[in-house]
Amino acid sequence: MNIWEQQARNRRNTVLLVLLFLAVAAAVGYGADYLFFDGQALLLTPLAATIAIVQALVGYFTGDKIALALSRAYPVTGRTFAERQLINVTEEMAIAAGIPMPKLYIVPDPDPNAFATGRSPRHASVAVTEGLLQRLTRDELQAVVAHEIGHIRNYDIRLMTMVAILLGTVLVLSDFVRRALFYGVNRRRRDEGGAVLLVLWLVLAILAPIAAYLIAMAVSRQREYYADATSAELTRNPEALIRALQKIAAAVAPTTTIPQSLAHMCIEDPRGRAINERTGFWSELFATHPPLHKRIEALRKMAYLSVAS
Repeated sequence: MNIWEQQARNRRNTVLLVLLFLAVAAAVGYGADYLFFDGQALLLTPLAATIAIVQALVGYFTGDKIALALSRAYPVTGRTFAERQLINVTEEMAIAAGIPMPKLYIVPDPDPNAFATGRSPRHASVAVTEGLLQRLTRDELQAVVAHEIGHIRNYDIRLMTMVAILLGTVLVLSDFVRRALFYGVNRRRRDEGGAVLLVLWLVLAILAPIAAYLIAMAVSRQREYYADATSAELTRNPEALIRALQKIAAAVAPTTTIPQSLAHMCIEDPRGRAINERTGFWSELFATHPPLHKRIEALRKMAYLSVAS
């Protein structure tokens, strides 16, 4: 798949994700109308749909700011050598990728990690942790930045930022469903149709957040391979990213400043969960990132290196 096909697919997936989210919100609202008003009045259905539309717009236009605020990221000023080096390698990779220079931020955390966010290459930001700046050489830092530039160029950032915002909203909606059922189920007449709808509504409350989480994880795993390949393409140095990933994996402490809700946006899981390094059905479902050894193996093949070396 070339860059244009990736971009087009990410745009389509973003639209489909928002439409699915709106459908879930409307279903939650309709269930509430049926529970409290016997389905005679549609008051909560348009309210839920309106809230969903507002959340989607907020996620689209300010999702990057929310992600940066949650990570307590601060802007790069260029006052230190490490910050000037970060600016320099980012300028190089942005030129190589043919995109505008993204805004740069630093996350105050000693664990090495990084993520990109935004809605388009013209409205994009890259955030790296203090630990990443301290531990990586220039070539390794450039490779990590190129990985994040790949997410920007391929429009992964729009999709992954929307996933983060909508995932949180689905959790809120499902909590509303559970509370509504708890307080209002006794007010609903116990006919067969009502019972069926209540069961379906409860299933939706339980499965919606799980489904949203699994979608977020699947999006993240697929995108990481493409971003790794983009880093190798832009730097012409896959070995630099291999070394960077090995250093990131060797760090024992978790990236506590970056919340787990943004894990799918990071170059590696901020909590360093063991499930990300396993293979099999369950890890394929719940891991935020593909196994690091598989990513390194793919990069070694790009560099024509022995996989076992």
